[in-house]
Amino acid sequence: MTSALTILGLSGALTHDPSAALYVGGKLVAAAEEERFVRDKHAKNRMPYEAAKYCLEAAGIKPKDVHAVAIPFAPISLAEKARWHYARRYWYAPDRGLDAILTGNRRYHRYRGRIEWCLQQLGFDVKKTEIVPVEHHLAHASSAYHCSGFKEKTAILGIDGKGEYATTFFGWGENGTIHKIKEFYDPDSLGGLYGALTEFLGFEMLDGEYKVMGMAPYGDPTRYDFSRLARFENGELVIDTDYANVIGLRRYKENGKGFYFSPKLVGWLGPRRVGDVADEPYIHYAASMQKLFEDLSLKMMDYYLGDILRETGRLAFAGGGALNVKLNQKIIARPEVRELFVQPASGDSGTALGAASYVSVQRGVPVEKMEHVYLGPAYSNEDVVAACARHPAQPKWTRIDNVPQHIARVLADGNPVAWFQGRMEFGPRALGGRSILGCPSVPGVADRINAQIKFRERWRPFCPSMLDSVGPQMLGTDHPAPFMTFTFEVAPGWKERVPEVVHEDGTARAQVLRREFNPRYYDLMAELEKLTGNGVVLNTSLNRRGEPMICSPTDALNMFFGSDLQYLVMEDILVTKPGVPSQGAAG
Repeated sequence: MTSALTILGLSGALTHDPSAALYVGGKLVAAAEEERFVRDKHAKNRMPYEAAKYCLEAAGIKPKDVHAVAIPFAPISLAEKARWHYARRYWYAPDRGLDAILTGNRRYHRYRGRIEWCLQQLGFDVKKTEIVPVEHHLAHASSAYHCSGFKEKTAILGIDGKGEYATTFFGWGENGTIHKIKEFYDPDSLGGLYGALTEFLGFEMLDGEYKVMGMAPYGDPTRYDFSRLARFENGELVIDTDYANVIGLRRYKENGKGFYFSPKLVGWLGPRRVGDVADEPYIHYAASMQKLFEDLSLKMMDYYLGDILRETGRLAFAGGGALNVKLNQKIIARPEVRELFVQPASGDSGTALGAASYVSVQRGVPVEKMEHVYLGPAYSNEDVVAACARHPAQPKWTRIDNVPQHIARVLADGNPVAWFQGRMEFGPRALGGRSILGCPSVPGVADRINAQIKFRERWRPFCPSMLDSVGPQMLGTDHPAPFMTFTFEVAPGWKERVPEVVHEDGTARAQVLRREFNPRYYDLMAELEKLTGNGVVLNTSLNRRGEPMICSPTDALNMFFGSDLQYLVMEDILVTKPGVPSQGAAG
């Protein structure tokens, strides 16, 4: 039995992005998303069974060793404003409004029942297991503040679609305690509005928001005035539910599917976008939505958090809105902000971590600063060789010495490489554990990865990972950027040096790596710097379009043989396609 306080966090209340995270004595020992194990992106309507099983195994503990299970969803009292606000604002759907008042915690009870079932499958004695509900936005806030490592008073911002009822959170943290200043409630949700426009622009809500953000730099935000959709006045955010964040009969419907926008929006902006082409007027709509999101977020931040930021300069930010790297760039540029921490899994998968960290701190065990995301499964050379032996494609493999030196040469020769090393990342970004890499100074390598491997929209940017010695030169700042949660203006001269990782608007969403957290990936970039003069690598996630990131060697082999990739390196094992030299083009 472990004596250290052991808290398991399980998310999945909102029927998407279930995940598990495990704290032992304030140390985050494991965290993973269910989608990676079940190979189903966002793992909708599932519970985090495989993820939780992995976390317990990784820590070497049994269900009886867990002191409490924290869940990021809680009952909301009728005495609070939230349920009444929902009912009043959704007056046009009286059945939903009445439901919020009469049985407003039904979703919580259903979720808790599903969690209990999941725990039973894992071998927990549910009668003896303490389940601790944490409000959804408090879980987001905790995941940002408690993991930030900030010691001084810290402003806390949470923006997402919605949790139980809340959509936006303003507060501050001091001495480990979170204080709530203000929350907004559904339907007044900036994240929800961005999601509704994501649907209108032809993508899936809770999945395609970053595609809208990638499309925005191609458009002109002044071409269309989106101010009618939302306003922030006298400290309140109001979304115009004639257009978006709609429910019931007010929804626009197509082929039997209802959307979060109304026919009135279609009447104003024209038909919903279909297909892969980013063209007019949709690029301008994306630009206008992004600008509205930025403007209102910054106004709200000033209004509720401005005084705290001017006092201490520290901001912790979470919720799906915190993955909007363009907004984050604007926040960092504010003179009053000295440092911004965005919890890397800041969407709903990160609420497992948030709920667990909150309960740990409440029970007197502070949690460590989150320095890296390498929290998932790792596999040995033996595991890799066994996967190769079992695989129907009968892969040709060789064991190589000095992987960084060898692979740097393959990259410098212009070849993309699938890179599978160490523990899998937690959160949506590949950060050198499960990545497809390219040499960013080789012209056309991004297009090649797009056409042959990722099959993604051509206007979406690829991102750089770089050495911490390169970060300040290429990005012109020493602001920490370990998680690809910010974009930066690329310094003069660097766009020409690494054109494949600079976006249309001259920015890059960067990972700046310190060697201690991923030595092999760091050494690869150092070798690439010797060969090309640039300690930068193009890095995208190891998966095909529409699939979750790769978890196991078998997943990697399936993807490898289902794409035009020619090099896959897993630990010290290099797999190549028939007829491909294992040394790269230069032999």
